[in-house]
Amino acid sequence: METAKTNIPDKPDRSGNLIKWIAVSSLIYLLLVAVALIGDGFKLSTGGAAEQLFSFATNPVIALMVGVVATAAIQSSSTVTSIIVGLVAGGLPLAIAIPMIMGANIGTSLTSTIVSLGHVRSGEEFERAFSAATVHDSFNVLAVLLLFPIELMFHPLENASLWLAGFFASDIAAAGVSISSFNIIAIAIEPPVNAFLWVTGALVDVWQGLLLIVAGIALILFVIHSVGKILKKLMTGRALEILNNAVGRGPISGMGAGGIITVMVQSSSTTTALIVPMAGSGVMTMKQVYPFTLGANLGTTVTALLAATAITGSTAILAFQIALLHMLFNLTAILLIFSIPFLRNIPPNIAEKMASVTQKNKWFVGAYIITLFFLVPLSVLGISELFF
Repeated sequence: METAKTNIPDKPDRSGNLIKWIAVSSLIYLLLVAVALIGDGFKLSTGGAAEQLFSFATNPVIALMVGVVATAAIQSSSTVTSIIVGLVAGGLPLAIAIPMIMGANIGTSLTSTIVSLGHVRSGEEFERAFSAATVHDSFNVLAVLLLFPIELMFHPLENASLWLAGFFASDIAAAGVSISSFNIIAIAIEPPVNAFLWVTGALVDVWQGLLLIVAGIALILFVIHSVGKILKKLMTGRALEILNNAVGRGPISGMGAGGIITVMVQSSSTTTALIVPMAGSGVMTMKQVYPFTLGANLGTTVTALLAATAITGSTAILAFQIALLHMLFNLTAILLIFSIPFLRNIPPNIAEKMASVTQKNKWFVGAYIITLFFLVPLSVLGISELFF
């Protein structure tokens, strides 16, 4: 009789795990909706004039800052790079567009930093989550610091992208690939986003936009808090082994996983946001998170490449060139930084030190976000208006 009793709990455990996985999937879906709400909110609160942010760019340094601010505001590097592709086709000089692309890489890492706030009530979890989020920031800032001056002086990325565009632009454009046919995620999250827009439709655009932003952030915090609790229970035994096989076999597999997932959701912000709660819950280590975020950087370049295929005529090659340059920038940054041990260790070391400071002083995270993504870029823009 005692033996029979010990065998009974197996099925309830399996069904319980299935329910938990369904809950995780549903919460991830809500996270995607939340990111979309924030993006739509910024568009509404700026009167639909997001592209006017780019009109301030009159030199490469200002263009870099505009890329940071625009992406941090719109919450989508895919959107910003697609806009830049269109602007290049409309006559925006490559000398201005290239720094904007680099700035977009920095601005896109804001989402994962906000997501880390979902763990703020637990000291150790928050430290792990914040370091996982800011390793993305640290890598992208280091990449810009290294490659931006080289590009200004010698133009290696501009020349290489032009050479590649000459081979591929006409063939891909002729194939008639459309970005809309690939964005399955956008189609999936459209119903709840539209429902929220309908409910708040009576408000003035600015207030509706602000409400969407607040709702999106609140939803992100709820999702991350809930996912973290569920993952702690799920990620044991066989489930943890499968995850480690997919992401943790080594840097190449980690980058591959990050790249593939980002191509699927067409947003590096979303991909890196998905990995933060896993790090916060202790399921994934910095050694696994780091290459995963680099793969996300590469995966997000696909959106701009697809956007470039919509451009026809004499400017098609320019549009495809800037999209290829985005890919080359991220690929070169990975090859340069990750292949040199001294440089490779800088981003995780910075992220872990900042996380340690943030655990002791919670106000640091707010100061960090405001300073990196808004205060410094806007200050540079302001100074440029006074002296140039």
